[in-house]
Amino acid sequence: MAKCGVCHRGCDLAEGQMGLCMARKCENGVVLAANYGAITSIALDPIEKKPLNLFYPGSKIISVGSYGCNLRCPFCQNHEISYGFSFDSAGSGGIDLDNSFFGGTRDQFPECRFLDPKDLAELAVEYVHGGNIGVAFTYNEPLVGYEYVVDAAKEVHRRGLKTVLVSNGCVSQKVCEKVTEHIDAMNIDLKGFTDEYYEKTLGGSRQMVMDFITTAAKTSHMEVTTLIVPGYNDTEDEMKRISSWIAGLNEGNGAKTIALHISRYFPRFKMTDISATNVDTIYKLADVARENLAHVFVGNC
Repeated sequence: MAKCGVCHRGCDLAEGQMGLCMARKCENGVVLAANYGAITSIALDPIEKKPLNLFYPGSKIISVGSYGCNLRCPFCQNHEISYGFSFDSAGSGGIDLDNSFFGGTRDQFPECRFLDPKDLAELAVEYVHGGNIGVAFTYNEPLVGYEYVVDAAKEVHRRGLKTVLVSNGCVSQKVCEKVTEHIDAMNIDLKGFTDEYYEKTLGGSRQMVMDFITTAAKTSHMEVTTLIVPGYNDTEDEMKRISSWIAGLNEGNGAKTIALHISRYFPRFKMTDISATNVDTIYKLADVARENLAHVFVGNC
């Protein structure tokens, strides 16, 4: 039995067992990234799609994703690669996957491609002529396979390019410290500002995310995204608390240096009974956030 120390779940895994993230596995008594180098998604995206609006605006970046996630957001738009199994089948510890591949059946990711960190970095170089500035780790939750993120980021930096991380930020400080020195810019989800929402709806830890953002913002360009879900995190009071907390980061400099993206929710995955967020609500909450922050953007409107 081995304990995974990547996130709040702390899965105790028997030999050959996968954690709830569906990406980490116990092999020879050690918990490893089973998704290391397995790429399920890759594209050349505008940097603003991450979203990063204050980091090399107008540029493009090669975006790569693997599989697995340590949260269980019922509205996940990338659930096919984040979960890859029945939403209700996950327990609080580990899951046996004797007949699984990439978190589900072998048919789920037939086009998954292995990319060595050096190969990914070289691919990034090939697209510099098209406006590419580096590599973004995104789509699923990259940090459940943080070892690959670190190794690939080092190779990207060796070639003079930039690295970006798009993450839920729900990982331990140990992982945070291993990753942040190799990442130039991040967009981290701060999905709400109550423990109840994080724990009961998302299956995460708000404090762990806040600790991650606090640490990472000291060394990396930081932008934050909050998806507004009606009835869960759409009050002006909650937005005041989110924006005030961000403003206080970096010894009070967060108000001028950290951007907040307020994004509109649409029905997805397991959450189809709640209508899309009213556009007026998004603009109203953005105005509230602007009382504390210099850089506030709206998304999906």
